[in-house]
Amino acid sequence: MNLTDEEKAMLDGAEGPAVAAAMDLLVRYAEALDCERFCDVRNVAGTMTQPSPAKAKLVAEHGWDKAYAVINLDSDGDFEVPAMKVPTCQLQHGFSDDSVGVAPYPKQYVELQADAESFYGRKGVNILATCTPYQVGNLPVRGEHIAWMESSAVVYANSVLGARTNCEGGASTGAASLTGKIPCWGNHHEENRRGTHLIDVRVPVKDFLDWGLLGYFAGDLVQEERPVIVGDFAQPELVDLKHFGAAAASSGGVEMYHIPGVTPEAPTVEAAFGGAALPESIHYGQRERQAVYDDLNSQGDNTDVDFVLLGCPHASIDQIWRAARALEGRKLKAQLWIMVPRALKVVADRSGYTEIIERAGGRVLSDSCPAMSRSAPPGTRVFATDSAKQAHYLPAILGIEAWFGTLEDCVDAAVTGRWRGELR
Repeated sequence: MNLTDEEKAMLDGAEGPAVAAAMDLLVRYAEALDCERFCDVRNVAGTMTQPSPAKAKLVAEHGWDKAYAVINLDSDGDFEVPAMKVPTCQLQHGFSDDSVGVAPYPKQYVELQADAESFYGRKGVNILATCTPYQVGNLPVRGEHIAWMESSAVVYANSVLGARTNCEGGASTGAASLTGKIPCWGNHHEENRRGTHLIDVRVPVKDFLDWGLLGYFAGDLVQEERPVIVGDFAQPELVDLKHFGAAAASSGGVEMYHIPGVTPEAPTVEAAFGGAALPESIHYGQRERQAVYDDLNSQGDNTDVDFVLLGCPHASIDQIWRAARALEGRKLKAQLWIMVPRALKVVADRSGYTEIIERAGGRVLSDSCPAMSRSAPPGTRVFATDSAKQAHYLPAILGIEAWFGTLEDCVDAAVTGRWRGELR
């Protein structure tokens, strides 16, 4: 490692033992990556407040400072955690008090998390509590080096915002928060941000469902590389790009993609590939679209739906409004949860959307999701969702069957208790 004088001083304890422990972790991390230097970061999105049995035990026996040292700094040191050195936000975490009596989530975890929010808030952590921090005020600028966790947030930051981050973990973001440093490798370098595969879309991509199907196809195809998407589609909206990236990061490990003329680093196809020769294109047509849909709907055959989940990644205010319109004047047979950032739940409350949804029998819940908190309504055997990401993960996490479709298909399932969706 080529450390600057500032970095050497932090490692040697000039800014206290917690910062020294953070620098020690980052040096070990960088050396494991064969990385020679650090990037300066001023924007960190990590997770400190998420409850777990290990964290509960550490807090009960030693307090929050020790929990941060062990979990977020990989250190056995006994020291006070100072204020965060750079702007830091908490991503999604466990269910909060709006879930009490709704989700079968331990009340002691709700209380532990509230205590964590108080502790970390005093340290300068912004409790955004969402997997979509870019929807509620955390918007890094193009070219800015950041340190973010959460696959769907990372792919959005790199691809749509043009910021630069790898998919970091709880320890590396914990250390970055106290130092403003992160190993400068991977997506931080221009040459690692260029396209690797060219996908030629030959079927209209017209809505939220189609962007999820295309993302799932792209991720499965390229795995951890970088697809460039061209072809037959209209200008995507925020929710489309959010859904596309989350799906691509689920079926593969995509951290960056390019859509020429849409994403900031790809004004043209040639720019997306950095001026290199274009690879042979891979076609995405009706056959591929149907195959992806069939794959996402192959995790069971019971059409009796117990639970409907919307909002993964967390729903935008427009998605909440769409759900409210679809539910107005109807009554539900299956339980319906819409997962949202708390900041947008306030907007939904003030706009009357929450009232419409709850009058139908649904719930608008903040801060978490069933996959993150491993919690669904009691007795759930079959669920339906408009999220390719949740359809991918939740059956394995909770051992339940999944159906994937449009928001309208999901609302119909919530109203009738039956899955009747089909690809149109």
